[in-house]
Amino acid sequence: MKKVLNCTFALYIFFLVSGSLYGVGEKTISLGSSFTWRLAESRTGLIEAGSIRPNPVLMLSAEAAAATSLDLSVSFNEGDPRLYRDSLGHYSVSASPELEAVEQRFARTGTGAALFGGAASNGSPVTIEPRSRSALFAPGSQIGDFSIEFWLYPLNMENGEQILSWVSTRQNSTNRGAYSFQRILCAVARNRLQWSFIDFFTSVDRASNININLAGNTPVIPKTWSHHLIRFDSDTGLLEYLVNGRSEDIVYATSSGREAGEVYAPVAGEAGSFVLGGQFMGIMDEFNIYNAFYNNASMEKYTRRGGRTETRAIDLGESYSSIIRIDASGGRTSIRGTRASSEFRENGRFRFSDDSEMQFFIRTSDNPYRWDNDWYSFIPGAEIPADIHGRYVQLAVDFYPSSDGETSPYLEGLFITYIPAEPPLPPQLLTATAVDGGVQLRWRNSPNPNTTGYLIYYSDTRGEYFGEDAALGPSPIDAGRRNSLVIDGLRNGTLYYFRIAAYDHRDAAGSTGYHVGEFSREVTARPLAGLSLQALGIMD
Repeated sequence: MKKVLNCTFALYIFFLVSGSLYGVGEKTISLGSSFTWRLAESRTGLIEAGSIRPNPVLMLSAEAAAATSLDLSVSFNEGDPRLYRDSLGHYSVSASPELEAVEQRFARTGTGAALFGGAASNGSPVTIEPRSRSALFAPGSQIGDFSIEFWLYPLNMENGEQILSWVSTRQNSTNRGAYSFQRILCAVARNRLQWSFIDFFTSVDRASNININLAGNTPVIPKTWSHHLIRFDSDTGLLEYLVNGRSEDIVYATSSGREAGEVYAPVAGEAGSFVLGGQFMGIMDEFNIYNAFYNNASMEKYTRRGGRTETRAIDLGESYSSIIRIDASGGRTSIRGTRASSEFRENGRFRFSDDSEMQFFIRTSDNPYRWDNDWYSFIPGAEIPADIHGRYVQLAVDFYPSSDGETSPYLEGLFITYIPAEPPLPPQLLTATAVDGGVQLRWRNSPNPNTTGYLIYYSDTRGEYFGEDAALGPSPIDAGRRNSLVIDGLRNGTLYYFRIAAYDHRDAAGSTGYHVGEFSREVTARPLAGLSLQALGIMD
């Protein structure tokens, strides 16, 4: 009984010290968390956000996709009003010192938005001017289809607040010395937005202009995000105003005022510029202009296509390194109005009750430019199959929003636990016996059970194992699983130096690549005429 207790106690001490058999030799590579996302270099539809968790996370980007019809896109994501810009480069953007930037949790999309302070903003918080002749509102431009959209979060909705204004001058076609005043104005009246187009729509002969007014029917609720879109169809003359995707008012820019007659087309005058939030108190986000009648305005914050990240090829140092598991931390987040909610978890399936989710994939190879395996789907925290191994590993994560498009999953960290494939130990007790025209080598097998063969290195110069004399070929010679071999074809009277290394596999390319361990001790022998194994009393 005492022996049994002593044995049990010894085993307990062994596991206490070693942790676990699986833990021996394990290493970890970390992405995200308190480290960086530098290794996750390929990202589609994702942003790196810093306001969700203590460390930056990857999550879906709510920025509108850069459609081919975009003429201007100001996202307000730069974090500093002085850095606001048109991502397409068609317009220059400048902001007054009174304008403020808000962080992601107050934005409708992306990582930020613009905060306007009403009358305190000194009248011109954001000014946008054409800088390219290809801009839709460039001076003298004959404008066809167009659309203007933005998100709005008003604080008060007081009468007279100006959301948007475009002002220009145009030479009178009948009196060349006279100029007419053009304007587009979007302003607040009775908790609704009203649009005015003054001398903007012109007849084909440019002899006459018409003024157009549109108004929303639905009140714009303070401290609530709403989407506003106005669009023009140059084929029919239809001018339509939509709030949150619903049509509020329709007017025809035609000679008859109906869907008939001559269509009056927009013509941009000289020195035209946009002013955003001239007398507005609240937040604006995603101001876009399209050179098309835009049909794809989505009220969902995150696109249903989701997003994806792929890491670069991560080097584990040794071929046939084993991936033990991959841990992940993350969750989901939603921002409604200015209220943010978040859910966090570690490992398991990252699928949430609102149908937002993340899916994880891995592939490995011994060549960073040629992947041996297809993508394999795995569950964070679970063991990875044994056949997923290699020197290089690549991870991918797909992100999908909630069913209503308002919630994004986020990834805080990825942790790769692996065991480097250490090469086998060298064989033991190597001996060399000279014979006529050769040398017999004998050795004891490497203690590593996964050893699959041995390479024999030889030369007639100490420390340089590039010999070419042997009948079996130049150094090194593959001895396979044998532990003795006669190296013949050598020159009698010449002293040869030998070392042996064990290997545990060949690479995918075939016989040219090995996972080779360290050299054995060096041995020497000098072949001499007349020597034989039998004469020496050694049986081959």
